[in-house]
Amino acid sequence: MRELILAESAGFCFGVQRSVEMADSLLDTYGAVSCLGELIHNEEVVSELRARGLRIIASAGEAAAGEHVMLRAHGVAESVYRELEQRGARIHDATCPKVVYIHKIVSKARDAGEFVLIVGMRQHPEVEAICGWCGAHEVVETPEELASWLEMHPEIWSQPVTLVVQTTQTNKNFVDCCKIAKKICTNLKIYDTICFATSTRQKEAAELASRCDAMVVIGGKHSANSLHLAEICRKHCSHVQFIERAEELELDMLRFADTVGITAGASTPAWIIKEVRNKMDENKIEKEQSFDEMLEESLKQIYNGERVSGVVVAITNTEISVDLGTKYSGFIPTSEFTDDGVKVEDAVKVGDTIEAVVVRVNDVEGTAMLSKKRLDAVKAWSDVEEAAESGAVVEGVITETNKGGVVANVRGVRVFIPASQTDLPREADLNEMIRKTVRMKITEVNKARKRVVGSIRRVAQAERRERVESIWNEIEVGKRYHGVVKSLTSYGAFVDIGGIDGMVHVSELSWGRIHQPSEVVSVGDEIDVYVINFDKEKRKISLGYKDPEGNPWAVFTGKYAVGDVAEVKIVKLMDFGAFAEIVPGVDGLIHISQIANRRIGKPGDVLTVGDVVEAKITAIDDEKHKVSLSIRALSEPAPVAREEAPVEDEPAAEDDALVYEVSADGVATGNAPEDDAE
Repeated sequence: MRELILAESAGFCFGVQRSVEMADSLLDTYGAVSCLGELIHNEEVVSELRARGLRIIASAGEAAAGEHVMLRAHGVAESVYRELEQRGARIHDATCPKVVYIHKIVSKARDAGEFVLIVGMRQHPEVEAICGWCGAHEVVETPEELASWLEMHPEIWSQPVTLVVQTTQTNKNFVDCCKIAKKICTNLKIYDTICFATSTRQKEAAELASRCDAMVVIGGKHSANSLHLAEICRKHCSHVQFIERAEELELDMLRFADTVGITAGASTPAWIIKEVRNKMDENKIEKEQSFDEMLEESLKQIYNGERVSGVVVAITNTEISVDLGTKYSGFIPTSEFTDDGVKVEDAVKVGDTIEAVVVRVNDVEGTAMLSKKRLDAVKAWSDVEEAAESGAVVEGVITETNKGGVVANVRGVRVFIPASQTDLPREADLNEMIRKTVRMKITEVNKARKRVVGSIRRVAQAERRERVESIWNEIEVGKRYHGVVKSLTSYGAFVDIGGIDGMVHVSELSWGRIHQPSEVVSVGDEIDVYVINFDKEKRKISLGYKDPEGNPWAVFTGKYAVGDVAEVKIVKLMDFGAFAEIVPGVDGLIHISQIANRRIGKPGDVLTVGDVVEAKITAIDDEKHKVSLSIRALSEPAPVAREEAPVEDEPAAEDDALVYEVSADGVATGNAPEDDAE
């Protein structure tokens, strides 16, 4: 074999990568974690995680109360989830968001009384989990099986039917099943739930297998997506090896092949792919040429526009000399090397092999002018066209702005990105994007007009959707997030915690007395928050910001008791008394009868807001967070000249001392105690 080609999409998909990273994190944090079933279909990865403390359990019944239990990317049935909750297990859900989406579809169909058809491998964990969220359902593996089953169940033909497909199924199998179902079922809804990454990997495997002499597919023997990859490759290539690790590779079977392609399933880690490739690299052989073949090669005629390859033999300030192995002496002017501004001597050295395109042939002098820059442009156009067809994400650097948007350089190709597709607010300054590297999808290619259009927004939206699904799958009360304040209202602050906005109510921003959220936070602030409550159905999250350990009531009760004397500050005067701050966040009421040892008309006759006085704590209501204070208790009683009759309707000090309105945090609102006094 002379050439090895590795598929770009080979290896871990998003869901598998996410579950392995979660397992790593949980093991680092807790040391011992259980997983319901094998985490992924790869023995090497599972064995490594077991050695670090991952325990594999076969059922929810094996989980103990308080035990950390991971749900793998394949997901579990709804009943399993509920059983784990009932057993008191601490659930860490790594179910792939694509699979969660299928669960939502079939559970909605179940609630609506619809029959569900599932196209997939009957005993695959993902399919078994999907069945656990259905009502009436049937699993079919092939179009033939579907046709046979429908023929035997005519009662289904007119019923409402929902059809979904396993995320790792081949597109052909799904399409063929849909054609049959459409012909027979008159009330059918079809959901294409094949993972985009799976479709891309399968399409790439088919294309690679069709142009290679042999294919090597790396993946678990029980992995559905790996089995499908091997099946697809065998349809396009007669020599396919399906292996799990480098030790299984049969190199003798590959020596006949000039070109060998490598692809890998979604559960195959990068290090196994690297091991296989290294083993193949070590055994690469070069095809020997006879003297006649070499002579014929040296006399070969070359033409303008032809792609050639040669070895750099000299570099000067003006050109690069290239040995093409023919009668022509090739040279690349430095102006035809690159447009990237890179120095030639930094990019290429004598002895390097270089590819270029022939610009002009001089048969008289036996020279050929070459251009690497033009070849790069051709390759770049090809890459851009492929990206437009496959929907792949590409990177580019913003080089300029214009009236309608910005221009990015993607491998030498100018890509126009309309302002509406930059993912920036309408009023944003586009000049701030210049020289920034961005990720985008190609939405339009017109080679004749040399026009390429891209969208940053599509990539950002897809990534936001994945982050949002990840947050909703993992959210729990008490979980902490680092977020950014997006907006303020009179009643609270909205905080972005990674694609989802949660609200921090004004009462949860501070233990102290505040009137507006802007007194504590500003738009753009980065803050740490924690989940107080959430509603997955309504997509609402309530967040807390104030530290529970700084609860002013806890500070107050830890410092004072009934009978203690405290230095307090008068903060508000009312007709029935005065409110005084004991500690920041906790106010007490000094009833009008407890302000002085004589009768007064109103609190303002004796006190002024801002006064600092000593008062005795006469009562504490822990349940309602109310405190009663008395200045009078610290004063000597005034001399009584004569006995006075009690004043009608004057409230008794002890009875009414605690009757006033405060907030949930113990801060006085200043509202008169009309309802309670009755």
